[in-house]
Amino acid sequence: MPKRSEFLPYGKQWLDDQDIQKAVEILKSDWLTTGPMIPEFEQKVAEYVGAKYAVAFSSGTAALHGACYAAGIAAGEEVVTTPMTFAATSNVVLYQGALPVFADIDPDTYNISVQSIEKLITEKTKAIIAVDFTGQPADYDAINELAKKHGLTVIADAAHGLGATYKGKRVGTLADMTMFSFHPVKHITTGEGGMITTNNPECYEKLRDFRSHGITRDPLRISHPDEPWYYEMQSLGYNYRMTDIQAGLGISQLEKLDHFLDKRRIYARKYSEAFQSTPFLTPPYQHPETNSSWHLYVIKLDQSLNRKELFSKLQEANIGVNVHYIPVYLHPYYQQLGYRRGICPEAEKLYEAMITLPLFPKMTENDVDDVIEAVNELIGGME
Repeated sequence: MPKRSEFLPYGKQWLDDQDIQKAVEILKSDWLTTGPMIPEFEQKVAEYVGAKYAVAFSSGTAALHGACYAAGIAAGEEVVTTPMTFAATSNVVLYQGALPVFADIDPDTYNISVQSIEKLITEKTKAIIAVDFTGQPADYDAINELAKKHGLTVIADAAHGLGATYKGKRVGTLADMTMFSFHPVKHITTGEGGMITTNNPECYEKLRDFRSHGITRDPLRISHPDEPWYYEMQSLGYNYRMTDIQAGLGISQLEKLDHFLDKRRIYARKYSEAFQSTPFLTPPYQHPETNSSWHLYVIKLDQSLNRKELFSKLQEANIGVNVHYIPVYLHPYYQQLGYRRGICPEAEKLYEAMITLPLFPKMTENDVDDVIEAVNELIGGME
């Protein structure tokens, strides 16, 4: 089969002269670390998703760790989450001394199964972390109803979900706290970075302290508000602060988010239409009440096909496919903690059959055509 002259990665950032100029302006300014760009970026993200508050962090993982802290997750408690995610989702639970409990996925949406969650709730359960896998929102109404019944906090890992909607409402206020990631392959980038949005003022206060060593200068909370230099460390926090350089880039990128989302959705639709008639391949299902932000495009292969062979041949053709994700509890570290294969059969079945195709806004129509042609030709030769 024909081989592309250039390698096409599965994801890639899109930076333009406006982004570069914004970064240069900040580099020439008086602020490089925590300055005026941080609250401006936070406000713009909060307004975009419809939340009252937003708190920026140095990474999506740091933000998610902050959400676990703000939720009061403590040693000996349990948090139910999905294994079909990057390891950070459950790692942050371990950071708090708590135990991740893995619920299986819905075989259609690949998101966490509400029925599976309910079976795992115990008196130790403190929270649910739902993941908007590939950009399709989880079933938040059902999850929130279950959480309310058991007095649990709901945290949305929306690293894939910026700009997605659930029943007409943007992801960002559908859970008690929502995390967004600004890694280069995500919808917008700050290089590294993350953010929590919430409508809860107590969580907002805890998040702000947590990202900066547990220190506050709030005159209403410190013992010597009359001393203008005075600050207090009131809890054990971390240095998880975003820089002004990152935030400035984020502000510039956010202006282009809707354009980036349009491109992703156009290309995802083109893939799905092309693969509807491809044998031994299932395009991703989209729930009619959601509008995915399409961070990833994942195809599911019939068990009769050799995934490793298809993966390798696509890579040889300069099509940068990937696999997202290895179920978290199958990693050696989690195996050492006592997790065992078989606890989430639907997630394991999906992992054995999935391939992630390239999808990012800087792709061209020709790039998409190359992927479609390569997949169809290779599968046709494997029948």
